[in-house]
Amino acid sequence: MEGRDATPAALTVDEPAVLVALVVAMRLYRDGIAEILGGVEGFRVAAARASWHEALPAILESQPDIVLLDMSLADSVGALAELRRIEPEPKVVVLGLTETEVDVLSWVEAGAVGYVTREQSAEEFVQTVRRVARGEMQCSPQITATLLRRVRALGAKPQQAALTARESEIGVLIAQGLSNKEIARRLSIELATVKNHVHNILQKLGVAGRGQAAALLREPRI
Repeated sequence: MEGRDATPAALTVDEPAVLVALVVAMRLYRDGIAEILGGVEGFRVAAARASWHEALPAILESQPDIVLLDMSLADSVGALAELRRIEPEPKVVVLGLTETEVDVLSWVEAGAVGYVTREQSAEEFVQTVRRVARGEMQCSPQITATLLRRVRALGAKPQQAALTARESEIGVLIAQGLSNKEIARRLSIELATVKNHVHNILQKLGVAGRGQAAALLREPRI
């Protein structure tokens, strides 16, 4: 009986920790982030480096799930481009983002899926990393508002039919890179409803596919 009772416990397998790599120039900032994540259950810092040159070998070796990238690094945009070529591709969270429209749209276009601004708290930072780990895209209300203004501006062009309020909302999520299923879950609506809205958005923007729509929605306004 003792052997039978012990079997279920022996077969229990813990969920693997989410591996995170830090590419942050300032040591105090880097150490602080590592300490914060060290206290979050289910996360482990796999590497922490001051530059992309130092970080790349460690990232290739540890294969982290998430990379936290300091946008103040001189080569941060190039680093993100290289990260997107790595297999398996890690999710990238940009740290220290300024909420200017040009910066927001350029990083969305580059493929970052999470954004931590200079004014956000440690609690908000942890929330962002958690949501990115779950496959969600996370950004502040201000950044979402920037994307929404971009979508509305496109929908208001004379040569295009205007997007409805719901289509504009879904357009923001398309620009953020969310799938139809993720959009349905985020907005608590049926998947079929999302598909209908996406179809209408593509028609109104005059594009053939979702990728073209996302690229158009991310373009800076003139």
